[in-house]
Amino acid sequence: MSTATRPNPDALLATVSAADARAGRGRLKIFFGAAAGVGKTYAMLEEARKRATEGVDVLIGYAEPHIRPDTEALLLGLDLLPYKMVAYKGATLKEFDLDAALARKPALICVDELAHTNAPGLRHPKRYQDILELLDAGISVYTTLNVQHLESAADIVEHISGITVRETLPDWVVEQADEVQLIDLPPEKLIERMAEGRIYKQHDVDRLTKGFFNKGNLSALRELALRRTAERVDAQMATFQKAQGATVSWPASDRLLVCVGPSPFAGRLVRAARRMAASIKAEWFAVYVETPAAATLSAEARDRVTAALRLAESLGGKAVTLTGTRPASELIAYARTHNVARIITGKPDRPRWRELFRHGLVDDLIRQSGRIEILVVREETSAPHSPARGRAAGAFSRARYLAAASVVAATSLLGALIYHASGAGVHFSNANVLMLDLVGVLLVALRLGRGPAVLASALAVLAFDFTVVPPYFSFAVSDAQYLLTFAVMFATAVVISTLTDRLQQRTEIARRRERRTAALLELTRDLASIQDKTPLLEGAVQHIAGVFECHAAVLLPMASGDLGTAVRAGNLFLEDDKELSVARWAFEHNQNAGATTDTLPAAAGLYVPLRGPAGVLGVLAVVGPTLTAFADPDRLHLLEAFANATAIALHRAQLADTARHAWERVEAEFIRNTLLSGVSHDLRTPLAAITGSVSTLLESGDALPAATRRELLQATADEAGHMDRLITNLLDITRLESGAVAIKPEPYAIDELVGAAVARLRTRLAGRPLHTAFPPDLPFISADGPLIEQVFLNLLENALQYTPPGSPIDIVARRTSDSHGERVEIIFGDRGPGLPADDPDRVFQKFYRSPASATHRGVGLGLAICRQLVNLHQGTISAANRADGGAAFTINLPAAKTPRLADPGPKGPA
Repeated sequence: MSTATRPNPDALLATVSAADARAGRGRLKIFFGAAAGVGKTYAMLEEARKRATEGVDVLIGYAEPHIRPDTEALLLGLDLLPYKMVAYKGATLKEFDLDAALARKPALICVDELAHTNAPGLRHPKRYQDILELLDAGISVYTTLNVQHLESAADIVEHISGITVRETLPDWVVEQADEVQLIDLPPEKLIERMAEGRIYKQHDVDRLTKGFFNKGNLSALRELALRRTAERVDAQMATFQKAQGATVSWPASDRLLVCVGPSPFAGRLVRAARRMAASIKAEWFAVYVETPAAATLSAEARDRVTAALRLAESLGGKAVTLTGTRPASELIAYARTHNVARIITGKPDRPRWRELFRHGLVDDLIRQSGRIEILVVREETSAPHSPARGRAAGAFSRARYLAAASVVAATSLLGALIYHASGAGVHFSNANVLMLDLVGVLLVALRLGRGPAVLASALAVLAFDFTVVPPYFSFAVSDAQYLLTFAVMFATAVVISTLTDRLQQRTEIARRRERRTAALLELTRDLASIQDKTPLLEGAVQHIAGVFECHAAVLLPMASGDLGTAVRAGNLFLEDDKELSVARWAFEHNQNAGATTDTLPAAAGLYVPLRGPAGVLGVLAVVGPTLTAFADPDRLHLLEAFANATAIALHRAQLADTARHAWERVEAEFIRNTLLSGVSHDLRTPLAAITGSVSTLLESGDALPAATRRELLQATADEAGHMDRLITNLLDITRLESGAVAIKPEPYAIDELVGAAVARLRTRLAGRPLHTAFPPDLPFISADGPLIEQVFLNLLENALQYTPPGSPIDIVARRTSDSHGERVEIIFGDRGPGLPADDPDRVFQKFYRSPASATHRGVGLGLAICRQLVNLHQGTISAANRADGGAAFTINLPAAKTPRLADPGPKGPA
């Protein structure tokens, strides 16, 4: 097999990888039509019946017969999946039962209406997601789809019919289909079927045929469906062509390619291509090949290239810039890759003698085109069309040529001196002088360009003849062999100068690309290290502003739907309604707009959409004195690359936010499960004890001794109290986290609140030494009495639960102060096992229970409630281990500015 016909290894690898990815996955076939009633469901069921007769396990998952007898007849004898009945807003909806289909797992299932929106409460919001799950399960699917339900066609359908399509699906779903079968029906036939009542009920026919289903709309939808099907077939052909390694174009379509260059004729050529493409309704490309010589183009010539490419985009073509050293080869390769049938190029109006020395683009295209048609349009324009070159024009200056002549004179003089001064055993041949002359030509080519280098080559030959070839100092040639030497010398010098000049051009192009790549790499590296959206955008605009020497800003959509400035670099303020409208246009149309573009060019700024994987995320705005430089395609492409990198980083940050929110939901679910688990356990235990005690009293109460009855009643009361405290804690934490708790601070004495908490636990505190120390001058605290009493109560209960029976509890209060004023510090100490040494404050987390609490009841909310209640009072609470054993909880609360006038209650225990 020759190299020309050998398949592309990369294409084969991609094909194999795609096949591996689809291994074990079901096949998807879509019956595609222009509108309802063309026969999609009928064709799907007919194909399903055929497969069933072949022995395939076929299941009808969901079918819309639309009360059509011929369609219903096709369902007879097939295995039908019952509908899933869903109640919604007082109605009962019939939906596809995905779970039942997965459980049944047929070889092939028919599911009608691919773009259908499922009823709320089902696993997936859209039916196409159900079908994707079926395919992943290895089940093949037949389904139906109308063209108006494609996301990319929704706006076109709205423009045609004036009706907004609400149910759409992404185009990539159809692109993943293994087969798309077009079900076509002429509009006249469809209207006739509708008039017969075979599509909708008879009383709706007149309204529908005057509205959506008129002949004009149906014809437009039919053309749209045919085009979408043709595009899919063309894409499949291109995929097959790449896999087979085809090296020639398969002109199954009428794509056009127009060659764009720096000629003033380029605009007329683009318009001619547009007219030709419109006449045959073909896709077309405007392609410019950037060669090493492009670096020497003048600003005027580069502007003409930019204008031609933008004109092509504005006329509906696709503008493409390629790079290479041979324009014809690059154009032909691109045409073959994209199955272009015709290439349109201009015929340069230049002298015939120039073509004798160098083939033009037209000749090279014709020579390499193969089956591709080459259409040559003569350039009929009076404007000069040769590409003016900035450096070439300068090369024709007198100074450059004089410098080239001076270099040749110097090297020739040095060579003559060496040659004629040879002696004393040292002899320099004329070959040495020749090498010296070539070095001079090389220096001229490196420094002065190709034109002066060609002149230097000619002058070097003449100087060599004049100084080295006998008769000396004469242009006469005594030996004819030197004529060949002169020819070879001149040709060698010209080749050296040409290659050197071309190498410099390529070096300059590589240098420019390296600068662009380095700038983009630096931006990408900086953005990769930032996770939060705002710092990320700030870093991006700062980088863009520095590289392009302009002011930059990023505009993002707000909750209201308008665009707003998220971050800015420099003195860029986009509060002007006109500028915001330009930015909004760029955002909505996903196209560049503003200055240096063909869309709203009078704007003060240039607006580039931030294109993310899921759509346009925002707009990058640049303003400044260097804005006109973005007319250069290279600079504009670099800005677009920066915008794309920023969009990808922004999309990543948004995904990180989504992941963080998802984790928060997971954490909330974990807390909920922990709460339910703890509550169910802590409620079940006291309920069981209460139930046992009460049932014992009911059954044997009179026969039990009085002490036993009292013991059972006390156990019932204790367990009921435990349940009451548990439910109170749950209610308290819920009220605190919802913000429903509002404090009413008043002056309170510490001993008074401690005494109230102790009184509520007097029974459980029996047998416990309680040591208190309250100084006489202790100020009142500013607090909501019942809430702080609850804090003290929870701390006492915590000490009772986690310390050995009979161990003491210490309560100490003292006066302190800080920058906020006078404070009161209350310390609750115990003699228990203490707190975790690594992080004592962990005990204030919700649902935290220490390892020592495995034998104790509770869900770990008491201390969490304490912290939230103390925080409400502008206080602090902390936990630490005591030096002599046990734990200490320190509460710091603000002191009241004025004491109460009356003593509200009894003091605490002594």
